[in-house]
Amino acid sequence: MRLALRVNASRYEVEARPDERLLGVLNRLGLASVRETCGVGVCGACTVLLDGEPVSGCLLLAPLAEGGELETVEGLTEHPVQRAFDEAHAYQCGWCTPGMILTAKRLLEECPHPSEDEIRAGLAGNLCRCGSYVKIIDAVRRASRG
Repeated sequence: MRLALRVNASRYEVEARPDERLLGVLNRLGLASVRETCGVGVCGACTVLLDGEPVSGCLLLAPLAEGGELETVEGLTEHPVQRAFDEAHAYQCGWCTPGMILTAKRLLEECPHPSEDEIRAGLAGNLCRCGSYVKIIDAVRRASRG
C-alpha cells in the first residue's frame, strides 16, 4: 500500500505492507536514529514523536501514522535538550540517546521544571544500556533551566 507520511516537516510517499511497523519505514527513509533493540516496546530506542507524543516505532503499524506529524531526532535543530545532553555528557554508546532526547523534549513541554522524581517517571520507558542515568537526569535538569 502507498502511504503519505509527514516526517520532520517533510512529506514522503512510501510503499509499505499493511502489517509493517513504522520503525522499518523510517529506517528505509534513512532515519538511523529510530533503532530497533527489544522489538516489544520496552526499551525506548525506537521512540518517535507522533503528533507530539512519544510512541514506539517497533510497535506502531506504519499505516496508523498516516495523517500524523512524525518527528525524529534528525528533525531537531539545536534543541535545548540536545545541547544539554552534550553539555552533561549524558551518553556513552549513544544508542538510547535519540529516544531519551525525544522523550525528554515532550516531558519538558508538559512539565517545564520537573523534579528529579518527575524526570525519572517521565523517562521510565527508556532504558540506557550503559547506565548513564545520573548524567541523563542532569541533562534534563539543564534543559529545564534553559
